[in-house]
Amino acid sequence: MTDNFLKFEDWEKTIADYIKKDSLWESLYYRVALYLYDLAWDDCDILQKDFKARNNVSQLIHSSGSISANMEEAAGRGIGTPDYVRIMKISLGEIRETRGWYYRSRKALPADLLEHRYKVVDHLKALVVKVINSHKGNLGKKK
Repeated sequence: MTDNFLKFEDWEKTIADYIKKDSLWESLYYRVALYLYDLAWDDCDILQKDFKARNNVSQLIHSSGSISANMEEAAGRGIGTPDYVRIMKISLGEIRETRGWYYRSRKALPADLLEHRYKVVDHLKALVVKVINSHKGNLGKKK
């Protein structure tokens, strides 16, 4: 693997306690979203060096950062509420967009790094779809 590969378990050890004390940290999907953002942040250093990939930097960092930001907003609206589900669907859209920006950056990123990023994105997508689906039955009920 390239120098930019950081295992999830090793990454978790680097996170400050004040982040880990937030109740949202207990959600695996949130931790994976933050991990993906940190990976994307580092990947932008590689993309910035390729003239043709420079335009992808702001798109990748924006979409990957929006994933966890929307999760934070959704949790603030009340877990399981219709607004929570709506915003988590926005987060899912940002996951898909991030995957797309990785695809569009494929010629500037090492193949093994890109494969790892796809796996992280796909894992995150599955986690978020599961969360959304688990709340579908609650959408018609008042909280």
